[in-house]
Amino acid sequence: MSTFWSLWISIISIGTLIGCGLLLRFCLKNTTGVPEGEDMGHEYDGIRELNNPLPKWWTYMFWATIAFSVVYLILYPGLGNFKGVLGWTSSDQTVRTVEESRASIERSHKEKTLDQFARELDDANTNFGETFSKLAYKPGTSEFRAITDIANDDEALKVGQRLFLQNCSQCHSSDARGMKGFPNLTDNAWLYGGEPQAIKTTIMNGRIGNMPAWGDALGADGVKEVVTYTLSLSGRKVNVKDAAAGKQRFIVCAACHGTDGKGNPALGAPDLTDNDWLFGDSRADVTETVANGRQGVMPAWKDILGEEKIQLLSAYVWSLSNK
Repeated sequence: MSTFWSLWISIISIGTLIGCGLLLRFCLKNTTGVPEGEDMGHEYDGIRELNNPLPKWWTYMFWATIAFSVVYLILYPGLGNFKGVLGWTSSDQTVRTVEESRASIERSHKEKTLDQFARELDDANTNFGETFSKLAYKPGTSEFRAITDIANDDEALKVGQRLFLQNCSQCHSSDARGMKGFPNLTDNAWLYGGEPQAIKTTIMNGRIGNMPAWGDALGADGVKEVVTYTLSLSGRKVNVKDAAAGKQRFIVCAACHGTDGKGNPALGAPDLTDNDWLFGDSRADVTETVANGRQGVMPAWKDILGEEKIQLLSAYVWSLSNK
């Protein structure tokens, strides 16, 4: 934080506390000219106003909140760049990568600094680490339980669901049905395969999808014809002439999607015959895909969650389409 903003925050914070104190002190003084307890000469709907002082319990409580605020600002960060005499931090705000985050947490442990995030991670590992291990491994061994077995364990599935809601729902939605550009995990349309190990591999290592742009190579007419043929593969009614021409041009797409358009899980190329469209099924959406391409990234979670949690998460994701 720059010096200017640090001073700005400090002046506002301290000024507010001083202002509250002065206002309270002013309100404690009788400046009306009317003795305390006597009639002020005002009447509202039959109610007479008396010159009564502020309640002492309320006044003491107000002074206590001001005193608490002063002590808090001395002990904890709150005045610009001042870090507080306790040295407490919510987390290291300088980290940019997972590696930097881990190094920061290790450093906070070694130096015994009051890093709240590091302490909460320790508490979580202490309280829940054994639970993850118990559900992920075969009893008494270091061998993982089969994902299909975990999927039949109600307790393990509840843990997997919580992991999903915490880490995956931002893209795939809380019900796992996805949204435009993010796959629906409850059906059987899997880009890289829906087998248990394929799902785990996707979560562990992430995926990078790339559909090249064909607008320049095919031209406007070529794009229109390829789109028409592509739509026909899923049973849509289209212009027969354009579809026939598009079928001839589809050779440039067959390398990834196959000559029958059924896709290739090894490449993450979707099946074009199942009427499941990741980026929309309208002619405009498909035209945008063919002409300008699509790029998608599924982040790798192995360094964030670890394999134990991913084993449970994979079982939950697999169970969504295998009731």
